[in-house]
Amino acid sequence: MDDAAPRVTRRRVRTRARLLDAAFRVFAAKGFGRVSIEEVCEAAGFSRGAFYSNFATLDELFFALYRERADLIAAQVAEALAQEGPGLDVPASVDRVTEVLLLDVDWLLVKTDFLVHAARDPEVARALLDHRARLREAIADRLFRARGRTGLPAVLGDADGAAHAVVAAYDGVTVQLLLDKDVEAARVWLKQLLTALLTDGRRTPGGPHPTARPHSTPHEDPQEGHSHDGR
Repeated sequence: MDDAAPRVTRRRVRTRARLLDAAFRVFAAKGFGRVSIEEVCEAAGFSRGAFYSNFATLDELFFALYRERADLIAAQVAEALAQEGPGLDVPASVDRVTEVLLLDVDWLLVKTDFLVHAARDPEVARALLDHRARLREAIADRLFRARGRTGLPAVLGDADGAAHAVVAAYDGVTVQLLLDKDVEAARVWLKQLLTALLTDGRRTPGGPHPTARPHSTPHEDPQEGHSHDGR
């Protein structure tokens, strides 16, 4: 009898996780405003009773879904930036953060729905602002700890200003990604953009030129560690 409560708790955790996973798929496919509780339950294989034992409304589920994914991304960004010593290899850090941030188009669709929803609801907006602040703080903290070893362009001001610029660049690139669905091109372009932004346009050894297009050229020598720029 003593084990009954833990079993129920674990089952409820699994039920909640299945509802969130199903909701993610349905929201990505149809959009938040076009989804019903019944559709989420059907996708998860549960009854409405299972839904209401975990969430009071569809809005609450949507909020929980966004918070779960956003918290995971913030933690992944912080972990990616913490993998170096006191210095900062900008291209390597940009590579790691870009792999975490871009994720997939389905997540960007859900995130965009959440942004539109937040724009009309102050409480939801505060949650979104908190997530964005945590992303910026993770980036700013890493840049601040690398000061003296890695210089930032003066135009960005301090580490916090640079972190704001990084998030703004990500926002811009992902808008294009939502339209053309070209994940690889978006990943390459974001890497080049962030590297140029954080190094004041200076080239780094072995790295891509900041103004290069986000596609490799057919004449690039794979054995060389740099592009042929005629110099």
